[in-house]
Amino acid sequence: MKMNKNKEHYNSFNTFLKDRFGYKVYKVTLDSGCTCPNKDGTIGTNGCIFCSKDSYVMSTALNTNTNSNSNDIEANLKNGIEYVKKRHKNTGNFIVYFQKDSNTNKPADELRQIFFRAIDHPDIVGLSIATRPDCIDDFNIELLKDLSKQTMLIVEMGLQTANDQHLKQLNRGHTVLDFEKTAKKLLSNDIHVCAHVIIGLPDESEKEILNTATFLNRIRISGVKIHNLHILKSTVMEKWYNEGKIKLLDLNTYAKLTVDFIEHLNSSIIIHRVNGHAPKHITVAPEWSINKLAILNAVNKEFARRDTWQGKKLETQ
Repeated sequence: MKMNKNKEHYNSFNTFLKDRFGYKVYKVTLDSGCTCPNKDGTIGTNGCIFCSKDSYVMSTALNTNTNSNSNDIEANLKNGIEYVKKRHKNTGNFIVYFQKDSNTNKPADELRQIFFRAIDHPDIVGLSIATRPDCIDDFNIELLKDLSKQTMLIVEMGLQTANDQHLKQLNRGHTVLDFEKTAKKLLSNDIHVCAHVIIGLPDESEKEILNTATFLNRIRISGVKIHNLHILKSTVMEKWYNEGKIKLLDLNTYAKLTVDFIEHLNSSIIIHRVNGHAPKHITVAPEWSINKLAILNAVNKEFARRDTWQGKKLETQ
């Protein structure tokens, strides 16, 4: 399917939401109180080498400058909605986003109470749950199936790369096969699965980046979030960066590789975002990573320069 080049070069999440709901939808971020098995000792204690707990900030925390009690779902949701409405002058509806750590890392009966309380709010039209492929068991899948019948459900899972050697270097604690098995279980139950991918990983070649696109096509993933590698304070990557072990991409090279990646993605896959960023005060490098609009403009400019679109390379194979 050829994209409408006069409107969009890729199948964006914003357009998907507008087509579905008829208006712009914003996310409200909440904390489920879950931990990450790669940090709580289940499979590891050090976490991924790029991960910083300070990069996940709830809407309610931004609004109140305090740490909200994750058990008080209704109050946190109310605060988050009010904050987003004020910030974006939005009066529409919202998606609840459980972002911090691995939000299926609790017994399913506990998660059921958390998630159903969140979607019960009249302004909530969807639920997005960030997690890991090794944190979803059969009980979780039954819960997610129930949730998908009640609201628009998105399960976000970190893949980062379809290369096991690089996953090991990142200290992810799971394999590509782990991701594939879990994703297929969810997809077979008509659950939207969004894979997180990082472009610019140390020593990863362009061919390996494109292999990740091929992998996502093969398992028929629903969506993908593309992140530019950026270095955060108090991480292993910061130490490596200061030691000169990591060379970061410039913005133009990142835009080129991102367009390469999207050209090799099936046009049915929804692109949730084309950049990742963290608060300025914890971002070490690159400086351009904190400018979301500049990254988006650079990617769109590269699409226009090439006169290309999502999936184009698949049409010529």
